[in-house]
Amino acid sequence: MTAQIFSKTLHVPVPVETLFAWHERPGAFERLSPPWDKPRVLEHTGGIRDGAKVTLQVHAGPIPTTWTVEHRDYIVNRQFRDVMTSGPFARWRHTHLFAPDGIGASTLEDHIEYALPLGALGSAVGGDYAASTLARVFQYRHELLTADLAGHAAYADRPRMRIAITGASGFIGTQLAAFLATGGHEVLRIGRGPVQPGRVDVSWDPARSVLDPGALEGVDAVIHLAGASIAERWTADHRAAIRSSRIDGTSLLARTLAKLTQKPTVLLSGSAIGIYGSRGDEVLDESSKHGTDYLADVCNAWEAATEPASRAGIRVVHLRTGIVQGAAGGALAVQLPLFRLGLGGQLASGAQWISPIALDDEIGAIYHCLMHDDVIGPVNLVAPHALTNEAYTQVLATVLHRPSLATVPAFALRLVLGAEMADATALASQRVVPTVLLRSGFRFRLPEVAAMLRFELGV
Repeated sequence: MTAQIFSKTLHVPVPVETLFAWHERPGAFERLSPPWDKPRVLEHTGGIRDGAKVTLQVHAGPIPTTWTVEHRDYIVNRQFRDVMTSGPFARWRHTHLFAPDGIGASTLEDHIEYALPLGALGSAVGGDYAASTLARVFQYRHELLTADLAGHAAYADRPRMRIAITGASGFIGTQLAAFLATGGHEVLRIGRGPVQPGRVDVSWDPARSVLDPGALEGVDAVIHLAGASIAERWTADHRAAIRSSRIDGTSLLARTLAKLTQKPTVLLSGSAIGIYGSRGDEVLDESSKHGTDYLADVCNAWEAATEPASRAGIRVVHLRTGIVQGAAGGALAVQLPLFRLGLGGQLASGAQWISPIALDDEIGAIYHCLMHDDVIGPVNLVAPHALTNEAYTQVLATVLHRPSLATVPAFALRLVLGAEMADATALASQRVVPTVLLRSGFRFRLPEVAAMLRFELGV
């Protein structure tokens, strides 16, 4: 067995105790897992101390592989080690080494000893691929870790909070919950079904108006992200689900919070830029008038359903989210297979404006709204510069080093999706700007589409 060594060191401007604590908190694995690998934890017992185990599924391209890793050699503020006990490698020992680096700074060294299966043949065939994959993975991990530590350091003087989240198992909610937990906040997941700590901490059933007020007494903040996907074909039943999942759930939550003895200080409630309707080249900010189509109507009612919380003195923020760019979900995940095959292309004329935002900036913007008491009402969660569908298509193809020669005609989109859904989603033109975020001092980490895509796709 020929062992290979990979090592990468990161310097960060936080004390070693802060750096180590980040890794020991729930959510660290979810934050550090590259989204393009589509990681899924199958079982997790313990944290990172000796004897703790994680079984996870990771994709190597289209092929899923299962890993079982055991944690060993834990020394607080100095190290812990992951040893693969079953999985695709013949040997895998990942040692996380922590050390102080002057006043208020520290280093993390990721040191990996690994061996591919099939000995010399495996190394000859897959050695270069393994080495380049590790470099790609740890470039992503270190960049994300640096950003997360900086995000939490900006509010280190603020008390840690108890934060309840709906939709915590979704595309955005999973990473938001992990970000908050690694920053030392206590996260309570509001979900359907029986209570299962770490998965469902507070049970609810909006369709039956079931939510125990006692479970939310004393929470500091609530972030409401739950809602049925708009990406499924809009049958009559799904149209009803889109509307009821947002309005009934928001109304139940707002009424429940309003009746609490110890109310949260803030409710951050999901919404969408669909509230503006399709507006051509018009530049839209939070003061712009609302649209009149189905999605705009849903968003209007969605935001209005928070009124009981506002009347009770709770600060309410409406998170009008744009097109979130993440490899693990949303519109980008749907487009990627075709673009990787070189079959991607613009939608119809491509002249319609889209307003994207990086997943990590979406999370950062939500945290900004949480921590800024002067932010209230509608907030556009979009990057500073919208772009046309044609321009977006060209950037995505360039990042993937693929052609983008195809064009999907408007009639084909209307045939596949239905005319109403196609016109309100794929063909809608929404040129939105984040005026409130910028005026309140939020700084985007990935303001340009090319940077968003390169980070999320690891290219």
